[in-house]
Amino acid sequence: CNRLIWICVLLGALWKIRAEQIRYSVPEEMEKGSFVGNIAKDLGLEPQELAKRGVRIVSRGRTQLFALNPRSGSLVTAGRIDREELCDRSPKCVVNLEILLEDKVKIFGVEVEIIDVNDNAPDFGAEQREIKVAESENPGTRFPLPEAFDPDIGINSLQGYQLSSNVHFSLDVQSGADGIKYPELVLEHALDREEEAVHHLILTAFDGGDPVYSGTAKILVTLVDTNDNAPVFTQPEYHISVRENVTVGSRLLTVKATDPDEGANGEVTYSFRKVRDKISQLFQLNSLTGDITILGGLDYEDSGFYDIDVEAHDGPGLLARSKVLVTILDVNDNAPEVTVTSLTSAIQETSSPGTVIALFNVHDSDSGENGLVTCSILDNLPFTLEKTYGNYYQLLTLRALDREEVSEYNITVTATDHGTPPLSTETYISLNVADVNDNPPAFPYASYMAYIPENNPRGASIFSVTAQDPDSNQNSRVTYSLAEDTLQGSPLSTYVSINKDTGVMYALQSFDYEQVRDLQLLVTASDSGDPPLSTNVSVSIFVLDQNDNAPEILYPALPTDGSMGVELAPRSAEPGYLVTKVVAVDRDSGQNAWLASRLLRATPLSLCYWLSDCGTGTRRVCSRLRAAGWLADAARQRLLVAVRDGGQPPLSATATLLLVFADSLQEALPDLSDRPAPPDPQAELQFYLVVALALISVLFLLAVILAVALHLRRSSSPAAWGCFKPGLCVKSAPGVLPHYSEGTLPYSYNLCVASQSAKTEFNILNITPEVVPPQD
Repeated sequence: CNRLIWICVLLGALWKIRAEQIRYSVPEEMEKGSFVGNIAKDLGLEPQELAKRGVRIVSRGRTQLFALNPRSGSLVTAGRIDREELCDRSPKCVVNLEILLEDKVKIFGVEVEIIDVNDNAPDFGAEQREIKVAESENPGTRFPLPEAFDPDIGINSLQGYQLSSNVHFSLDVQSGADGIKYPELVLEHALDREEEAVHHLILTAFDGGDPVYSGTAKILVTLVDTNDNAPVFTQPEYHISVRENVTVGSRLLTVKATDPDEGANGEVTYSFRKVRDKISQLFQLNSLTGDITILGGLDYEDSGFYDIDVEAHDGPGLLARSKVLVTILDVNDNAPEVTVTSLTSAIQETSSPGTVIALFNVHDSDSGENGLVTCSILDNLPFTLEKTYGNYYQLLTLRALDREEVSEYNITVTATDHGTPPLSTETYISLNVADVNDNPPAFPYASYMAYIPENNPRGASIFSVTAQDPDSNQNSRVTYSLAEDTLQGSPLSTYVSINKDTGVMYALQSFDYEQVRDLQLLVTASDSGDPPLSTNVSVSIFVLDQNDNAPEILYPALPTDGSMGVELAPRSAEPGYLVTKVVAVDRDSGQNAWLASRLLRATPLSLCYWLSDCGTGTRRVCSRLRAAGWLADAARQRLLVAVRDGGQPPLSATATLLLVFADSLQEALPDLSDRPAPPDPQAELQFYLVVALALISVLFLLAVILAVALHLRRSSSPAAWGCFKPGLCVKSAPGVLPHYSEGTLPYSYNLCVASQSAKTEFNILNITPEVVPPQD
């Protein structure tokens, strides 16, 4: 069963290979565009599908002999085809080409046989040939005639010869072991040089084509004296093998023929027979020495074997024939050729393993081991080579690619033959890996902490975060946003905003440490891919305390009517007696909330001193009374206490305490209500300033009154003194000073003389300032 299974698999593979080989035949010398075969039908396609599916002929750098007709779907000739130029005299001339289906990356082999047509006439190479015949030759003697050459094959090749009618000579055609026909001139009757020294003959060669082509040569038979020995070669065939890289000008071998005759009859010269252009271009024969040298470069790939016919002539014209068989040995002188048939320049990084990147053909013109080619790439690349049809290779992905690791591959395909030394060819394939959004943005840290002092200006920059996305183009463009949340009942977006492009966070309001001490944010970084990917990071923003709150005195609580707080102490208080406590707090924190207190002013200052009791967790200031001998006289004391924090600059608060020394509340009440409070130095200063201003104003008014009285006394009108009668006080009419200069107040006053001048000169009844309109 196993053997049957393997046989079925082998037959299936052979059938598949056979099915992918398409054969056509076409005669040579057809016009350009001549029909060869219906390639669309043989591929199972419609003609209009050829272009859509990328069907094309794969060439390997040589001249393209065929083309595809996209309209008819047929294979046509791309120009005139000369079978003799392609295959020389090979019995079968076959041209192989490959058809590529680009959509399936599949190769079909096409074999086109070039059929020979009769397009060449036989050719003798020379229009005239002279044969020297001794007049003493006996009838039946044979003389070789020049041979014609026809490059066609089969029935179209040379079929026979004809000789013009002649009494003395006839034609006999011999066939050699290689199938070549050799014409010979047969002497039928004895010759007489004196009767006819030269005989003119026409030799005609013809082929078997339709129509028949022929070629002619003139044969001049010159009668000479007797030469009874023809030259003889030392070997009937010369065999030699030579490497194709032999230096031009090198001697290949020497042919040698001898003639026992003497004089001119024994002088031998050498020449090629049936010389073709290719032979004459590659080899050169020295007619005197018989040395054959290399005239042109040999190429095994052009021809691996040469059959050279050599003739030796003596003086009168007798000749001998020999062959020189030259075998060209292949040398590894051709590096492999790599032809890229299909190529993909870019591939997505998510492409599955086995994706075809390139299809290429390798060819080495050498033979044997020299023509065997192996393709390879570097082992560290994520690609592999797979041989498909013939010498075609596919470059495939070996595993999934990652653009973030390698974004571009420069793949070197090395084709190496098996020659000694091996030759290789490198082909470079550049492949770009197209990006796919497979990487989310990444922050360098898992979380961030930032600090901002309170009372910051609105719009101040707080912190910035940056995320990197290893993708490219739009897939790497990162935008930032804040997750929605609330803080103290308000949306978080009312406190902080973030620039979506730069990731810089800004404060939207001025923070108060006493209200908000920290903010917990969730920043989202999203790329612009499709679909977008995102990453979150937590940002903790801590508000730093500033010394913006002054200490607040909680105890003693001051009355709301602006009076001072009162504390009672017994008159019999001993030194160290605790009189009162002052408790203060500061809404700031840290050093800004460290409180220190001191006594700014006390009356008398030597009575009390102030201490700070920090034994408890509450900030408090304690005042203690130091007893003095005259404590009974100091029944009421006013103390000014200051509490200062430790901030920079420090802030402070003050409190005024009224300390009353009494043994009971009834004893303290008179001090609190009847007795005036000790004078305040600041109030006394203000009082003295008011008194001074009032005194200056009174002096000024008295000076004005005195000036008016003196003026009236000097006046001659008695009516002006009418108001000075005893017991009478008369108001004078409002008047205006007749003259006043700039700077004098334009006011009028009502004055009256007192009835008892002994007590006072004047009594100011009323003073009414009136504004007097200006006089014209």
